[in-house]
Amino acid sequence: MEIRVCELPSVSIIGMEGGAEPGHNPAPALWEQANARFSEVEALALRDENGAPVGVWGAMSDLSRSFLPWEDGFTRGLYLAGVQVPPEALPPEGWVKWTLPAFACLQVKVEGDYAAAFREGLDELEHRGLSLAGAAQECRRPAEGGQLCLFFPFKRL
Repeated sequence: MEIRVCELPSVSIIGMEGGAEPGHNPAPALWEQANARFSEVEALALRDENGAPVGVWGAMSDLSRSFLPWEDGFTRGLYLAGVQVPPEALPPEGWVKWTLPAFACLQVKVEGDYAAAFREGLDELEHRGLSLAGAAQECRRPAEGGQLCLFFPFKRL
């Protein structure tokens, strides 16, 4: 599994928002809604030089929308299934916009099992003497074959 330290700039995302709690993962239903209605935000998507969306995000935040880690063992928080947009973009009716803060993070390429990659990211933080400083984020890069990456914001212990 490829893991590297990177600086992630502030990112604006328009998507479908839902709450997670123990035993309930809203992500699949949110992705179904976002994909079914993508035509409503397609023109807003930030695109690369070849016209591909720059990022498709599964953004996460604590319930206060402060972008802190999910609570209760990463089972309670908010999830936003959406596409990266310019900062000035306004969400259409029924959509929500989040702007993630910039942060230093570990980037983990997911190759196979998502849960294993998530656990490996947390273990790597600990191994490097770092602690999780914000909610983990997930991003698919269409221009990179749809590669899914996890981002773990950190602070030094």
